[in-house]
Amino acid sequence: MRDFHKLVIWQRSHQLTLDIYKLTQQFPKEELFGLTSQIRRAISSVPTNIAEGCGRETNKDFAHFLQISIGSACETEYQLLLAHDLNYITDKEYFRLNDEIVSVRKMIHKYQSELKSSEL
Repeated sequence: MRDFHKLVIWQRSHQLTLDIYKLTQQFPKEELFGLTSQIRRAISSVPTNIAEGCGRETNKDFAHFLQISIGSACETEYQLLLAHDLNYITDKEYFRLNDEIVSVRKMIHKYQSELKSSEL
């Protein structure tokens, strides 16, 4: 069993989750059960699935949960674009957070590939 707290991919995705929760506090109240809820669920799924995968016994099982994290990161990437296009976030906020989610997604993918190759 792995300690997810020690994984950089978990640390960065957790910090990104905190950043997006803080950012979405400024979204319009009519979005509370729409985009606000959706983007929060998507981003929190990233570190959640990394943590859950750490509790699995095999690399194959862990890699599966990393794949779910990657999907959630892609979903978050789109929702950030939507929030930007709806003028809920500034260009600066969008580009900073988008760069970070893309970076985290790539890191997870690399880690997943390393897990898969270690099984061979």
